[in-house]
Amino acid sequence: MSGTALVTGAWGFIGRHAAQRLARAGWTVSGIGHGRFDDAARDAWGVREFVTADVTLAGLAGCGAKPDLIVHCAGGSTVGYSVTHPLEDFERTVATTAAVLEFARTGARGARVVFLSSAAVYGEAGSLPLREDAMLAPVSPYGVHKRIGEDLCRLYGAKFEVPSVIVRFFSVYGPGMRKQLLWDAGQRLRSGERSFGGTGKETRDWLHVEDAASLIERAQAMASVVCPVINGGTGSGVSVAQVLGELFSALGSAESPRFTGSLRQGDPQALVADISKALATGWRPQIRWQDGVRGYAAWLREAAA
Repeated sequence: MSGTALVTGAWGFIGRHAAQRLARAGWTVSGIGHGRFDDAARDAWGVREFVTADVTLAGLAGCGAKPDLIVHCAGGSTVGYSVTHPLEDFERTVATTAAVLEFARTGARGARVVFLSSAAVYGEAGSLPLREDAMLAPVSPYGVHKRIGEDLCRLYGAKFEVPSVIVRFFSVYGPGMRKQLLWDAGQRLRSGERSFGGTGKETRDWLHVEDAASLIERAQAMASVVCPVINGGTGSGVSVAQVLGELFSALGSAESPRFTGSLRQGDPQALVADISKALATGWRPQIRWQDGVRGYAAWLREAAA
């Protein structure tokens, strides 16, 4: 399946990988969001055209030909930022999702929508691994806003026949990511810091961005008016201490990370995905977390140089 695809947030970390994956699968890809691609970068990431604009109804209408597929990667990106800037996170996530769905209803009838949600919608998990039908109890503005975005997708499917699919990503990482745990740890190591918040026992399901992009490309075919939900993870939990230990080793540090024991607001203790639905599509995660972390360390060294 191929055609024309519009990726919101295409200049961002997941957005550019999604665009590249779709282009390699035969899609003609355009993008909208903040940032600027030069000609070489557009070619490298498979983005035929890019509009630098806010993701609004007017901005989306200015992106050219009607797309067959809209992959909504724009939105808030971290729990921490949503806690300190909840209104801005709402505008980035909820307002842009409403604009995408309204564009699909009024200006791109028949276009399938892929909404990138987050494991943050689950909140403090009960039994692990988490199934898509688990109770949603987000504990951060970021998680609440993602849940509202999911509800909007369901509403537009039921009331306006806009086909969509929700992909709830867990901890996506990879080269080029300049935020969150691995990036922060790399910067701390460079400045001689070894101390981190939390206990180190916090458990996450780490999914490499290339595997995330391949899941997006696979999941788009499942979009429908009933708005199915698919977890995006590996099905295995790895502690923060393990991941940072691997990163420290890959960056040549003989020391181990230290943890203060302080808990971060809005940060659940454990999030691990049940990926049965994702596997049923024929998709499989390909990159082991150890290999992915070492690849990220190699990128950090190149970026520092």
